[in-house]
Amino acid sequence: MLERLADEIPRFFSFQNMVLLMEAAGITLAMTLIGCVLGFLFAFIIAFTRQTPGLLALPLRTAAIVFVEIFRRIPFLVVLFLVLFVIQAIVQGTSLFAVAVIAICIYSTAYIADIIRGGFESVPRQQIEAARVMNFNRLQILRYVIVPLSWPVILPPAVVFMVGFIKDTSLVSQIGVFELTFRARELNNMGFSGILVFGTIAIVYFVMSYPLSVLGQRLEKRLSEKRRAPSRS
Repeated sequence: MLERLADEIPRFFSFQNMVLLMEAAGITLAMTLIGCVLGFLFAFIIAFTRQTPGLLALPLRTAAIVFVEIFRRIPFLVVLFLVLFVIQAIVQGTSLFAVAVIAICIYSTAYIADIIRGGFESVPRQQIEAARVMNFNRLQILRYVIVPLSWPVILPPAVVFMVGFIKDTSLVSQIGVFELTFRARELNNMGFSGILVFGTIAIVYFVMSYPLSVLGQRLEKRLSEKRRAPSRS
């Protein structure tokens, strides 16, 4: 085995193969970033909708809750294939990259919406009632009270989710997206050792995920210090 690895390493780490893997890594990061950022925006809307009072808003609240509860309990691979078949039935010729981004967006929306809901509910009711006494409307309360106070609770787990999802994007190789795991399977099918190929891919995933994990930890520490600062004063 060592002799085989020694023979394959110079050929495997050729310029062409490295460019191929770097492009695949870029696709992996792009899918994760676009899907999770869009998911965060939609999740914010869903979390806000779930807190909309009144009988007229009941259908919207129900739809938001049903969406979150359903897609949080469906495996991402199933969501991916559902999106693929639905889009193919409606629009012909849609790129697989777009299909993957839509699936990631739906999945991340459901999970991050629950994170944001927890952040909103962490805001003390006294703060909200005080804003109402000052004649703030719902949007003003959201902007000046709820979001600033809940942001330290929302951001760290949202970053953790995004970092974790970098690994889950390997599942989109099942529909033929040319991301990192798909390229690894191609190189393995070309005759390169699975240990060499997937060992390298594991290192690439680590290199992509670790800096974001450190960033998330630093954000969590900084935000927690800001939350404790008023209580010390």
